[in-house]
Amino acid sequence: MEIKWFILALTVIMYLLVICLQNKKVWFTSLAALIVIVAGTFLPGSIFPLSGSAAEAGAQSSAGHLFTLIHACTSLVNWNVLLIYVGSMAIAALFIYSKVPARIADFIVDSAPSTGIAIVLILAMTGIISIFVENVATVLVMAPIALALCRKLKINPTYFMVGLAVMSNLEGTATLVGDPPSMIFASYAGYTFNDFFVHGGRASIFFMVQAGMLAGCLYFYAYFAKQKGKAEVAKEKVISYFPTALLLAMIFGLAGISFIRTDFKYFSGLYVAALGLAGVLWYRFAQHKTKSETWTLIKELDWETIAFLIGIFIVIGAVSEAGLLQDFALFLARITGGNVFAGFALILCVSIIISGFVDNVPYIIVMLPVAQSLASQINVVPELYMFALLIGSCLGGNLTPFGASANIVAMGILKKEGHPMSFGGWLKIGAPFTVITTCAAALLLWFIWA
Repeated sequence: MEIKWFILALTVIMYLLVICLQNKKVWFTSLAALIVIVAGTFLPGSIFPLSGSAAEAGAQSSAGHLFTLIHACTSLVNWNVLLIYVGSMAIAALFIYSKVPARIADFIVDSAPSTGIAIVLILAMTGIISIFVENVATVLVMAPIALALCRKLKINPTYFMVGLAVMSNLEGTATLVGDPPSMIFASYAGYTFNDFFVHGGRASIFFMVQAGMLAGCLYFYAYFAKQKGKAEVAKEKVISYFPTALLLAMIFGLAGISFIRTDFKYFSGLYVAALGLAGVLWYRFAQHKTKSETWTLIKELDWETIAFLIGIFIVIGAVSEAGLLQDFALFLARITGGNVFAGFALILCVSIIISGFVDNVPYIIVMLPVAQSLASQINVVPELYMFALLIGSCLGGNLTPFGASANIVAMGILKKEGHPMSFGGWLKIGAPFTVITTCAAALLLWFIWA
């Protein structure tokens, strides 16, 4: 059996297990990655192409074995992305602890001319915070504000809570530090922090996402406009502005690093990780927290996603180097008949549907090379298809109640509050929101990059 079919079978089985048993996904990706490394070690050159002295040493040599292991653990795993993710998670956790987001929401409620506008502004703020803070954490910090406001107004919190989830998901790809999909894209396409705003003299993915957010705000305003009165909420006291300073240092630091040309590929990752470490030390000593409390903060960061990404990086690296992604791109090119718009619509629609049911991280890792290769086959700029992939897969997570972790959390909060939602109930809100926001983002993308 040709080795690439073995890799394909392994990958398909891994994905099926991940989809069916989400709570065990790290085990499946780690096991698949281990199998890939072992197969590559005992059959050097069969999965990962050997180079230099390793290739000359021959398939049975220890040099070939060592090359496979080093290649899998260094070239395939993007440690810079993982360092950025760990550092930004720590900063985000401290930002929430500081109570600054809640204080900003209080200010919005006080300043808005009506409660309906205040609710829409809070939803917009949720999206903006989610650019820099993990989606689930954003929903958890904004949920008490939303629930307090709904109790005060004696209205059903369903639309508000679903709004928090879908608006946080929407902004996930806006910047390099927004969510794992944006980091994966930056790693693959070689994008800097600034490239998410302007690339090649054209508006980049950030502005397409903002077009979707504007459409989403209008969608929710149509529902909440009838709330004319004003409401008061209990004011949150800010603990410290230091985490906010760290967040701003991360944003502007990454923007500045984008202008620095260096061969050291871990520069931005180490910078963000150092800021995260400074934040943890501040929490431990300046906030006088115990070792146990500090360890709890560290332990509650999303380490599962880190382990999940490491396994996925290795497996998809094997899929790519075995030539399977190129084969898939050629297949898609035949389906679309070389039509640019057909390829664009296919990637967008398939991404929405799949991401409504499947974790978008492994899907994006698989499809980015396919989208770029398809663009090359049809002879269009790769951004047109890669941005379509990002928009469809991130916004598509809003389609169903289990399309994103933030959705599941929102459903749990609503159930606890006595307003359980069915699958159909979510679709009534999530499906129109997904269609409207995706169309707005896709239209701007087509206008600028087609």
